[in-house]
Amino acid sequence: MENIKLIINFLGQLLPAINITLIVSVSSIILGSLLGLLLAAARLSESVVLRVLASVYVSVIRATPAIIMIFVVYYGMPMLFNDWFHTNIDGWNRMYFVIIALTVLFSAPVSEIMRSAYESIAKGQMEAGLMVGMTPFQTLYRIILPQAFVVALPNFANSVINLLKEGALTFTIGVVDMVAKAQMIVANNSGGYAWQTYCALALIYWVISLAIDKGVSQVEKSYQAKRKTIAV
Repeated sequence: MENIKLIINFLGQLLPAINITLIVSVSSIILGSLLGLLLAAARLSESVVLRVLASVYVSVIRATPAIIMIFVVYYGMPMLFNDWFHTNIDGWNRMYFVIIALTVLFSAPVSEIMRSAYESIAKGQMEAGLMVGMTPFQTLYRIILPQAFVVALPNFANSVINLLKEGALTFTIGVVDMVAKAQMIVANNSGGYAWQTYCALALIYWVISLAIDKGVSQVEKSYQAKRKTIAV
């Protein structure tokens, strides 16, 4: 019972730092999805150069651990900006470097998810849309993308959860998110209550991941119900 009380107490101390975790995660998801869409388009294009460049990018990024990418961006970007643009960005908020690193990391798997989802749709559906008088864009928007969205959704949700866990490494460059706050709590207690503190932290991540899973399930159910209604 004492441990439960301590965990609840530490939950109250950790939750104020959740806004940093959410800002980093949501920003990286949005930007990474846009970059992933461009990469998927490049992989599906008729240009050999674009396909090769996108394939190499995805291969390299997927093989790079999150902590290494964070350090590469944090230490490398200031050097590049100084050498190429003669601009000093050392004063940037460290959170920006984390968002850039996670955006790059998120874009690679998401591009593959988008590409495979698009390719899973029968090619004849595009031809059918054109035959009934739709433009290529209308066919893509009304027929292809809704189906590809449902196919991609579960894997996209898994990638979001993975990004959330990778974002726990933001503390490595001094960003005070929930993990950094947990470490500060343990340090302030001279190393004591570490088990209870990290249990509270794990509980928060579990609740967020569960909310993502439930949200995806609700979207899938809503879409399936909509399709049944249209079919009737």
